[in-house]
Amino acid sequence: MALVSYTCFDCGTNQEIPKEFSRRQECESCGADTHACKNCQFHDPSAYNECREPSAEVVREKERSNFCDYFQLKSPDGSASSSKDDLLSAAEALFKKK
Repeated sequence: MALVSYTCFDCGTNQEIPKEFSRRQECESCGADTHACKNCQFHDPSAYNECREPSAEVVREKERSNFCDYFQLKSPDGSASSSKDDLLSAAEALFKKK
């Protein structure tokens, strides 16, 4: 079973959980919900609706488990899994003229 690491938004402990985890997964240390906006790489308090994913539905309780289809667990350092430069390079390669 593949494991992923993340840092709990509530207590800050680093943990490993199965890559495919349940919406009901909780932090082993404090019991906070894992599938919550504050653990998502798209969560951004300065963005509209506190989410950088424009198609995501409004979630009022950012610290509670939700059904968002765009949820992607943050890496342990709190960053997104892909850097801005990596994404830009991929987009340029996609639209590169031959």
